Amino acid sequence: MPDILVVGGGFAGVWAAAGAVRALRAAGREHSVALISPGDDLVLRPRLYEADPHTLRVPLGRVLDPVGVRRTAATVTGIDPAGRRVTALDANGRALTLRYGRLVLASGSRLVRPTLPGAELLFDVDALDSATALDTHLRGLPARPAGPGRYTAVVVGSGFTGLETATELVGRLRALAAPHGAEAEVRVVLLERADTLAPGLGEGPRPVIAGALDTLGVETRLGTSLARVEPDAAVLSDGTRLSARTVVWTGGVRASALTTLLPAPRDPLGRLEVDEFLRVRGVPGVYAAGDTAAARADSGHLTLPSCQYAIPLGKHAGHNAAASLTGAEPLPFAPAPYVTTLDLGDAGAVSTTGWERTVRLTGAEAKTLKRTLTSEWIRPPLDDADELLRQADPAFRTRRPAATA
Repeated sequence: MPDILVVGGGFAGVWAAAGAVRALRAAGREHSVALISPGDDLVLRPRLYEADPHTLRVPLGRVLDPVGVRRTAATVTGIDPAGRRVTALDANGRALTLRYGRLVLASGSRLVRPTLPGAELLFDVDALDSATALDTHLRGLPARPAGPGRYTAVVVGSGFTGLETATELVGRLRALAAPHGAEAEVRVVLLERADTLAPGLGEGPRPVIAGALDTLGVETRLGTSLARVEPDAAVLSDGTRLSARTVVWTGGVRASALTTLLPAPRDPLGRLEVDEFLRVRGVPGVYAAGDTAAARADSGHLTLPSCQYAIPLGKHAGHNAAASLTGAEPLPFAPAPYVTTLDLGDAGAVSTTGWERTVRLTGAEAKTLKRTLTSEWIRPPLDDADELLRQADPAFRTRRPAATA
């Protein structure tokens, strides 16, 4: 039986496992940390709107094996907090039971897909498989019969994911269409049901975002939602029928369904309510991290479902789960100040600071920061136990001045 079992192989899960190992070693305990996840890779989820998403993954073995974390590739099907055990199915359908001393639930979130007619035709960039399906579809467009909407993409939602997807699709579609003399056919339409562009991002970066969309030629339809999807069209709530071969849904996310297996209060996103040490309220021995945790970022705000919070949440949850076994002092969750860096495709990027999202960088400078963040800083070290454990310290702060949201 592992001292600590981590459920989830995303950013929160990886850093929870590393944080637990570090804390157990610091206490001189013979550590036993295990991680269960359906796959063998950490997916760089913040980058799945880019081309070639199949390359955006990091082998979990090269991150966690050097520090002795035991890994099980399986899908969790049940959690019994009273008996301190987890049930799962492996890739061959074999039932497994794993007992634990402490549990860290870091199983992430999933996209909330709509139930509108033709929803099965929608693409998304929420997971590796779905992002790869979109990439394959786009690459196949030049071979499809010419006609209205072949190089038109409709993106639903002007939140973070919607904006990054829409602005990136302009360049991706132009690169595919240009060799066939069809670059003029490229059209990207961004739908937003609110009457304001990017309503969740605030007023600060909105002029920069609007300017980038205008520069790239992205059309915006405010106060408009998607009513129906057809194989060659998107039908809007106002009755407009847009010829389009590609429709991408970027609606909101909800915490992993595994959160419903615990007898604990949850927030509107389905996230488990936790205390300052990330202990799930009312469920002894269970901690939550990443998109499964409704944790306090500061006195006035909860964390957001983002890589920026998943990493420190994982480190703190792992540390505190270990501390509860060793008698060490738990550490209250205290993340760095909130910041964002939004990719805007060939129009650059915009970086903000604070919950009021004051703009600090734009254009090429912000784009360089974004690329550094997502290509280097969010990647855990490979084949390097010492460096991984150094960074697993909840107090560790990199030189990064901003982060993705």
